[in-house]
Amino acid sequence: MRVLCALQGGYYFLSGLWPVLHMPSFERVTGDKSDEWLVVTIGLLVAATGVALLRESRQRSIANSLALVAALQAFALFSVDIVYVWAGRISSIYLGDAAVEGVFVASWMWLYRDRTQPGWG
Repeated sequence: MRVLCALQGGYYFLSGLWPVLHMPSFERVTGDKSDEWLVVTIGLLVAATGVALLRESRQRSIANSLALVAALQAFALFSVDIVYVWAGRISSIYLGDAAVEGVFVASWMWLYRDRTQPGWG
């Protein structure tokens, strides 16, 4: 569980800061953005979750509430990726992110199935 927090936290921290630190390279990969302020806002929110997950990965047990946030955020990002690629609104490169988010969702569901195991707070 701590490994999952570290992996998701690192992924969110780096991917969230990318458009904040260098929008031109982010747009080269993901396509032009009309509302850069919104991309930056979402990036900072994703990065903030990443920081919380990275911090939690160093704890003896993972708080149920943060595990729920991690799972739901991954599901939200997965859903947005799938729906908007399907609708032709965003680049198909986002299907790569959807795959990663799907792994996070499945992993949290698998771990959550038995919360009596050590590591749950």
